[in-house]
Amino acid sequence: MAETHENTSKRIAITTFDNPFNPITEFNDWNNFDTEKGYYTCNYLGRITHISDGMSQVEYDREVERAIDSIITSDPFNLYKKVEMEDNAA
Repeated sequence: MAETHENTSKRIAITTFDNPFNPITEFNDWNNFDTEKGYYTCNYLGRITHISDGMSQVEYDREVERAIDSIITSDPFNLYKKVEMEDNAA
């Protein structure tokens, strides 16, 4: 999940407040914790993301971010938060 800006790209992901792992840099550990807790956040995100084969990378990234924002906005238990990380292009 990356959105490109001139010389930087912004990576965006979703996580739960109780997950000690970063979904961007420690995905396997993050995903193991997430599934052990029964959240299945990747599956949830996949169910509400409207992706098609004809999308550009920018369109894909925007749709994933829209879905993440939707999950956070409609979360009655305040479980989820957005994680953002800037990557500088070499």
